Amino acid sequence: MARGDGRLNHNLLDEDPLPQDECGVFGVWAPGEEVAKLSFYGLFALQHRGQESAGIAASDGNHIQVYKDVGLVSQVFDEATLNALRGHIAVGHCRYSTTGGNQWSNAQPTLGDTPHGTVALGHNGNLTNSADLHEQIVARHGAAKFGELAQGNTTDTALVTALLKDQPGNSLEEQALALLPTLKGAFCLVFMDENTLYAARDPQGVRPLVLGRLNSGWVVASEQSALATVGASIIREVEPGEFIAIDADGVRSHQFAESAPARCVFEYVYLARPDANINGRSVYESRVEMGRQLAREDTHDADIVIPVPESGTPAAVGYAEASGLPFAQGFIKNAYVGRTFIQPSQTLRQLGIRLKLNVQEHVVAGKKVVVVDDSIVRGNTQRAIVRMLKEAGAAEVHVKISSPPIKWPCFYGIDFATRAELIANGATIDEITQAVGADSLAYISEEGMIAATGQPRSSLCTACFSGEYPIELPPADKRGKLLLEQPSLPGMPQRRPQTGCEPGPDAEFELDSDWDEETPLREEVLQ
Repeated sequence: MARGDGRLNHNLLDEDPLPQDECGVFGVWAPGEEVAKLSFYGLFALQHRGQESAGIAASDGNHIQVYKDVGLVSQVFDEATLNALRGHIAVGHCRYSTTGGNQWSNAQPTLGDTPHGTVALGHNGNLTNSADLHEQIVARHGAAKFGELAQGNTTDTALVTALLKDQPGNSLEEQALALLPTLKGAFCLVFMDENTLYAARDPQGVRPLVLGRLNSGWVVASEQSALATVGASIIREVEPGEFIAIDADGVRSHQFAESAPARCVFEYVYLARPDANINGRSVYESRVEMGRQLAREDTHDADIVIPVPESGTPAAVGYAEASGLPFAQGFIKNAYVGRTFIQPSQTLRQLGIRLKLNVQEHVVAGKKVVVVDDSIVRGNTQRAIVRMLKEAGAAEVHVKISSPPIKWPCFYGIDFATRAELIANGATIDEITQAVGADSLAYISEEGMIAATGQPRSSLCTACFSGEYPIELPPADKRGKLLLEQPSLPGMPQRRPQTGCEPGPDAEFELDSDWDEETPLREEVLQ
């Protein structure tokens, strides 16, 4: 859903932002193809994974060009820009910030130099040892005064790009294999030099990454929807702990760390597109099964089942199927409300969710309604939905949630609300029911959610529900979204103070006054 300023978000209420994934990554090696345009359409298919900025780097074998800016993929790029990004290799990225605020300097791919050429790198995930990596750079160089770090980039991605410069090895491939085992946390990296495309996935495989085949080359992407969009056939997932290199000699694979899967269960619940497959399991079918299981665990006497579109639809289908209740579209979503760049008036802003959803009164009036959604964060959205349904004449509203209560923050690439803001931490289910105005409220059990994914519990990360973190976390003072923007951190440029805590998808752009806010970053590196 696009906002009044033309930027996208999935929120029905701006004051109740949904969980946001960090990024989508895309890479292509395809001589003879228009790789920048392939990357554009690949990123377009991955737009749900990051809506704050977008960028594409391309190489013609001699030099790398990169174009990136704040905004949606369709806003950052036009035909002329894509035509200028010539070559046979490209790396693309769409971003949602988890380490490093939403500012122009943090757009990706990042650029860096190495003894063996230039590197352009995009990252999906979140490193947990960013503070330690930064200390390594300061210890070696005295301060972070080179590469994009010197230009104000405050992301963990910039740390990886900078550290590649210092690794031992006779090629970028060897340097990457030396660096990757030292990275901790969740990371899917897609990067390139002038002639080779690279990809790597952390040993836990927290975020998805897939390898696909074109007639004339190869593609790597966060989800297979991006492969289908560009006409690539899926070959397989990049394995946890695997590093691959793609060039004229084909695909080379290295296992840089032992696989210890802890895939994010929330990818199955909400983050991934419904047409994704993760570890052999259809995300859509997982969500439908979550709805079925939710109905088995808690079925109410009701007349109809309706979803909160779009994320609640598959689970509502499953709930209706298992409960025997008829499925109906009680809400109509306005897909075009955000296509304008005109801010709504104060009167319209007060309407909130009604700008995005309309209730079909003839569907719900006089009926006992089961309304299915994927998760509850602060509860404001559910309160508004229940109120709308009752104002439309619903006799009863029973809210069903296809995930357990969210109680813990994510440090592996999802930007949740803080623990204090999560409604499940401050109230019982009965209290939440009363707070949102529903006649009843039920969450799926953690066991039921896991069973619906078809994955062993031991291979999933459920930290946001259970508080059990599969990757060790650093001390509190060495983590956080704005870690590398702390004024006291040695070697980092001083940044303008940011207001608020964890500014989510509605944060204002954070730009230094001496930077040109009108001109996107476009850089050409010649060897």
